[in-house]
This record gives sequence, structure tokens and C-alpha cells, in this order.
Amino acid sequence: MNLTSTLAGVLALTLVVSGCASNVRASRTDNPPPAEAYSKFGRIEIKPVVLAQEFRGQSANEKSLDRINANFFKRLGDAPKKWNSRPDNGRTLVIEPVVTDIRFIGVGARIFTGPLSGSSGVVIRMKATEIGTGKQIDYPEFYQHSSAGAGFALGVADNMMLTRIGELVGDYVLRNYDAAVGGLTGATDEVVSENTKATAAN
Repeated sequence: MNLTSTLAGVLALTLVVSGCASNVRASRTDNPPPAEAYSKFGRIEIKPVVLAQEFRGQSANEKSLDRINANFFKRLGDAPKKWNSRPDNGRTLVIEPVVTDIRFIGVGARIFTGPLSGSSGVVIRMKATEIGTGKQIDYPEFYQHSSAGAGFALGVADNMMLTRIGELVGDYVLRNYDAAVGGLTGATDEVVSENTKATAAN
């Protein structure tokens, strides 16, 4: 194979990978503090993470949800049980995390196509609402991704992305119990900047 053929092959591979890049986007790097610390509520109801309607029924997405929830509730541990053992002050907060955007490359696709499958990405928005009044207390965003180049790891990096975002959401809930401090979304300045440019281009 001559140099010209080699360069053509590399260029073709680059174009394919670029074309399969995830369009899952984060809008910011930091979440502002909630309106109140979660400890202001005598009861806290934490719902499992669910998929937005348009992503339901797809095998890879449904399986990814199981992993996200496993790590989300593992990170929370027995904290919710302790919180709800306190005297009830008549106020209840319901926390509802929703996967609002996702592109998850399953192990099967990684085995057969590696990095050609592109990158995985996931965004979760978590609505925290006071029951009774309907007041929105918090609405943070969380983001994680794995690059197309991680495809050589045959799905390990994609699954680690799911672990990270589950832990990220759990950490945020724990951190904002005692004090309203907000927290990181998981996105970097570079990712947000790239996504802003991509949105403008569209």
C-alpha cells in the first residue's frame, strides 16, 4: 500500500468517525443553587431516573437506564431513609431525574465497528418540586460522554459514562441536602463552547 492510499484511508476513517460524533449537548458547566436546601423539607421522595418519551423502547437506551439507576441509588445509599426518619414538617419534595438526551453505543456495536460507531453521550435534567404548592425548587442538568476513540475499549468507556452520570446526580442530591450550593454539570468549557457553536451553525 502506497502513501497516497494510506492517507486516503486515514482521511476516510476520520470522516466516518466525525460523522458519527454524538450530538448530545450540554448547555452549561455549573448548576446554580436550588431555591432551598433539601433539608428544609420533612419528606423527600426520590424517583428513579426515567427516559424521556422519545428515547423509550430502544433496547440500548433501556439497558443504559438500568446502569444509571443502579449507580444513582448506590451513591445515595441510606441517606434518603435517614432524611425521612426525621419529624415531618408538612413539606414534601419530589425529585424526578429524566434522561432528556442520549446516544448510547452498546457493546455489540463496539465489537463490530469500534470507534466507527462514534461517541456516546447522555444528559439528565432533574426536577425538584414541592408537593402541594407545585413550586420548582431545583432543575439542574448533568452531562457525560465517551469519545469515539474509546471504541477500542469495546464498550468499557461507554458503560463507565453511565456509571459516572449516575454518581454525578447522586452526589448532587447529597451535596444540596444540608445547604443550597448547586454543583457541576459534568461538562467542560470546551464541550459547552463546541455545542454552542454547533447550535449556532444549525
